[in-house]
Amino acid sequence: MSWNEWIGWAFVWIGVFFQLLGALGLVRMPDVYTRMQTATKAATFGVLGISLGIAYLSASSVWILKSAVFALLMILTNPVGASTLIRAAHKLGIKAYTKDGEAHVRF
Repeated sequence: MSWNEWIGWAFVWIGVFFQLLGALGLVRMPDVYTRMQTATKAATFGVLGISLGIAYLSASSVWILKSAVFALLMILTNPVGASTLIRAAHKLGIKAYTKDGEAHVRF
């Protein structure tokens, strides 16, 4: 394997690691707000790592362009979608988890 392949696979595995952390965060976090934050960050960083690895591994400029467009769309749309879902959860009256039982979330 060449250095280009090693670097490309390293980015792919970093992306997979972030995706696994996001899945673990969905199980471990106590309420919808922290779960959404964990899932959004992990999905964004995971997809960026995988896309960068694919772009680095491919020799075709078409794949590099596709990976760049996909990564850009994820950067732009993932936070907007998450904030929309969190706002909807807040409007539905879903309370944030606290140890004392009081919700301290203000929007």
